[in-house]
Amino acid sequence: MARRKSDSPQKAAMREMMQGYLKENDISIKSGNDVNSIMRDMMSVLLEGALDEELNEELGYSKYDYRNKETDNSRNGHSRKTMRTSYGDMDVAIPRDRKGKYEPQMIPKYQNTVTQDMEEKIISMYAKGMTTRDISAHLKDVYGVDASAEMISHMTDRILPIAKEWQNRPLERKYAIVFMDAVHFHVREDNRTVKKAVYVAIGVKLNGKREVLGMWVGGNESAKYWLSVLNEIKNRGVEDIMIVSVDGLTGFGDAIHAVFPQAEIQRCIVHQIRYSTKFISYKDLKPFMADLKLVYKADTEDLALTALEDLEEKWGKKYPASIGSWRNNWTQLSTYFKYPSEIRKLIYTTNSIENFNRQLRKVTKSKTIFPTDDALFKMLYLAMMDATKKWTGKAWDWGLTLDQLCIYFGDRIQPEDID
Repeated sequence: MARRKSDSPQKAAMREMMQGYLKENDISIKSGNDVNSIMRDMMSVLLEGALDEELNEELGYSKYDYRNKETDNSRNGHSRKTMRTSYGDMDVAIPRDRKGKYEPQMIPKYQNTVTQDMEEKIISMYAKGMTTRDISAHLKDVYGVDASAEMISHMTDRILPIAKEWQNRPLERKYAIVFMDAVHFHVREDNRTVKKAVYVAIGVKLNGKREVLGMWVGGNESAKYWLSVLNEIKNRGVEDIMIVSVDGLTGFGDAIHAVFPQAEIQRCIVHQIRYSTKFISYKDLKPFMADLKLVYKADTEDLALTALEDLEEKWGKKYPASIGSWRNNWTQLSTYFKYPSEIRKLIYTTNSIENFNRQLRKVTKSKTIFPTDDALFKMLYLAMMDATKKWTGKAWDWGLTLDQLCIYFGDRIQPEDID
């Protein structure tokens, strides 16, 4: 069940869930009746889960959690109700309370039909993630259903296993290029708000297509944590990476070579420019940038080094830190000079992953603080599914780029590695 370019995040999440369900239960679909039967079962499970959460909200405590019980009311089994759906009749277990005060909102007392709108609403609630207050308001305004943000949060927890399964899926054996960067969010931890880094890795496969390898919620960004990320990537099946494009984090290169010793490292030129220009006074910025451009836009490394010497001679005494940062990091800054323009434009900057991170921030901007790491990861997972649904094509001029990579990396790329 490969993901399709037209999939919404909700549909993609359901597709992955169904793939696991069919495999684990050894179910084969041979006719429309088989599909209807599975859909009825799934709809029944989701409805019953929603109804159980409703009763939890009504009573103020979850099943078996008697320590938090502050009412003399309690559960009193279930009653069966047959609902008509577009997939056929479906039995649903409706929970009851002992005092008879609970009235289901998802399935009102005299309703015996699950409309298509209701079906879409249930699946949407299952897969939407952490926008609980917006979902609650939407259900109230459109459907007249009272569902608190807390209740919806419990219901959307069910997408977490799907997200975790995606995070732990096997990866390709080899990647042409891997981009690595971190984006930061605020999360509640031990009754205080802390800033956490989400480590993101995006790979370009040898067929030219991109995929997000994973997103890891950790502490402050560090080479030590990146080392654990790289080890996990290797444990998930990655044997070799040709080129890794990263920012200027101290120790990043050592962490990469500790796991993938043959990988070539390209330090992001854009990050380097930002760093070196922060020391430059405003009146000197324009002429300094004109001279610096001759370095990173040079056609060859020899020309770039000559331009760097000229830059140092002109500006070195006034701005030694700026020039020194280029000298000290030249080995990783100059990697792209050995490649033709097709490869250079792919690796000289981490802009592609920064653009992806901006999309994550756009989706999460209304949520300034996340209650838990899992809450953050759920929302990022769904944002990722939405952001990558257009990632169907190959990188520009990939055929020519691949030919170049095969020449540069020799026997590290075999015909069977390219699907």
